[in-house]
Amino acid sequence: MNDQTPPTTIRVFIALAPPDHAKEELAQALRHAHATHPRMRWNRIEDWHITLAFLGELPTTTVPPLRPPLAALAADHPPLRLALHGSGTFDDRVLWSGITGDLDRLHHLAADVRTTVRNHGIDFEDRPLRPHLTLARARRGDPSSVGEIAGSLAGFTGRPWHTERLHLVGSNAGRSRGPIHYRDIEAWPLGDEQPART
Repeated sequence: MNDQTPPTTIRVFIALAPPDHAKEELAQALRHAHATHPRMRWNRIEDWHITLAFLGELPTTTVPPLRPPLAALAADHPPLRLALHGSGTFDDRVLWSGITGDLDRLHHLAADVRTTVRNHGIDFEDRPLRPHLTLARARRGDPSSVGEIAGSLAGFTGRPWHTERLHLVGSNAGRSRGPIHYRDIEAWPLGDEQPART
């Protein structure tokens, strides 16, 4: 396949992102873990996000029609007050930071996002919402690192912030053997009428 040929599918999800100051605060708390657990596969700080709906691999032609309804949905939802809080693991291999704050409204926003996507003809696996940031993954054969780091972050609580935008995100997962990177397809201010292109 020619490298210049545009892909016909894209892996897509809809998310919120903490502001830079909140991510930096958590990054400082993780500094020691980075130094003492170099075998962990750490996610890039700019890729930290709270997934509201994971849509999976979609034909690229299905993505543009999602933009107007998601923009309208974002405008109808006020910003949420959230904070990073604690840590834990999935399957003893995935390290995450938890979320606290307006969780009822966060679940309501996620439900509206999922309904909007389905109403526009896109079906996807309806995974339960467990608000978190994925921080790192343990390499095979080294699961103890994840539990140790999660334990060291158990008491972490960051300063609260207000969410700013609803993000429609694409990733290169499955297209290369290198690290996964995410990019905003578009983002819309919460509680605002004007879309913000990024």
